[in-house]
Amino acid sequence: MRLSPDEIIYWQHGFVKINGTIAFTWGLILLLAVGSHLITRKLAMPKERSRWQNTLEIIVTQIEKQIEDIGMPHPENYIGFIGTILLFVGSASLLTIIPGFEPPTGSLSTTAALALSVFIAVPYFGIKELGVGMYLKSYIQPSIIMLPFNLISEVSRTLALAIRLFGNMMSGGMIVAILLTITPFIFPVVMTLLGLLTGMVQAYIFTILAAVYIAAATRIRKTKSAKQDNQEIKA
Repeated sequence: MRLSPDEIIYWQHGFVKINGTIAFTWGLILLLAVGSHLITRKLAMPKERSRWQNTLEIIVTQIEKQIEDIGMPHPENYIGFIGTILLFVGSASLLTIIPGFEPPTGSLSTTAALALSVFIAVPYFGIKELGVGMYLKSYIQPSIIMLPFNLISEVSRTLALAIRLFGNMMSGGMIVAILLTITPFIFPVVMTLLGLLTGMVQAYIFTILAAVYIAAATRIRKTKSAKQDNQEIKA
């Protein structure tokens, strides 16, 4: 029983090796990239749209709606990052129905990379919206005493994102593997279906948390702008 796709070694030369995590990750990236290109290369008007284009537009529309509901007034600025995370984690879960495929999110290295991307995206979007000075100032509000606590919060929530996703994805695979060795096939099939549902829920939760963190980093500007508008109206 494998605990992680890291244990699958396809090629190795010295300390350089290609394991299952690397192979499945790049295979999934290639699949998403090629699929997106094939669907969007011939976009058509509403009456002539293909089923794939309709499906893609529904997904994009729903992601934009979720981003806007979180509190981001311009979801088109964030959908490239947030939508990619959702599609990657969700597709990794759905493809587990293919024999031999193991989700790369079952490796701590993959979940750590996803969490690290969120860790970098939060200040990126915050600085983009607020500017360097205003964003850095948010770490010492309402008092400079809050600086170490805000820095600890940034690091701790990144670790929490990685461990939460890794734990939930790995636990489902372990349960299926254990049941497959001690019970008839019907139970692993049921657990696999349950694992698909769990994986999609985790993809949604991870994406929503990433969006919430980014929204929190860009919220100061909206508050400040609203105060300025009120002052101008009173004047």
